[in-house]
Amino acid sequence: MKESLKNIFDFLIENRIYNKKLQTRYYSGIVKPQNNQAEKIVSLLYHTANTQSQPKIDNLAEFYKKAYEKPDLLNSFSTFMSVIDPNGKETKNYDGLYNGMKNQKGWGEKTSALFTKSIFHLHNNEYPNELKIWNDAPSDLEKNDLFYLPVDAVIITIFKNIQPKNWNFKNINKTIGESYSGTDFEVWDDLWFWGFITQIGTGDGRKMGWNLNKYWTLRESDKSPKMIAEIKEKAEQFLKILRESTNDNKT
Repeated sequence: MKESLKNIFDFLIENRIYNKKLQTRYYSGIVKPQNNQAEKIVSLLYHTANTQSQPKIDNLAEFYKKAYEKPDLLNSFSTFMSVIDPNGKETKNYDGLYNGMKNQKGWGEKTSALFTKSIFHLHNNEYPNELKIWNDAPSDLEKNDLFYLPVDAVIITIFKNIQPKNWNFKNINKTIGESYSGTDFEVWDDLWFWGFITQIGTGDGRKMGWNLNKYWTLRESDKSPKMIAEIKEKAEQFLKILRESTNDNKT
């Protein structure tokens, strides 16, 4: 399994530019139209929660009401932590942000990890400076900090393809965490992009294969014929690595 993960990781490292461009356009659409820090965070919270397939509306409404009670507390990383962790139990880092969000009503593991990842991206100095929201958000993952991959059906399908097993959020993050940490762990976030555009069908009937229609459904994807051809070629490389990984784990 470790060799399979290494081969995928090497592919992700070599091709970071593609998902980063898409993510930059995605974050720009969320952050730029807003007038202040509070509006930017609220916009990101709504966009993130809306990725849930079956959102718990009543619980989310309760969370949003709490966020709107004192909008000034949304103006910094530190004060936002006081909203989601009023007792101050969590460390003010990305691990603490994840745990604080996970404890909110309506927020599960995947959604909390997705929001935390987005905050990290916006403040890690690898995206345009104009996308930054808070002045005090950590720009790096310190030694004692942890990053969580927002595991969903797309990523679970990839892991099942490599090795048939009852994969879930916890054991996928644990498996990756055995060999990767810090910013190396964050590289794995690109896995969703390549997995999404190389899966055909839904549910347990998903099959691996280049899916142009999936690429077209990504609003922020570059639709130029040249880029589509380039992405398709890269997607085929990704699929080849998965096939080789599957075969290796069978022997």
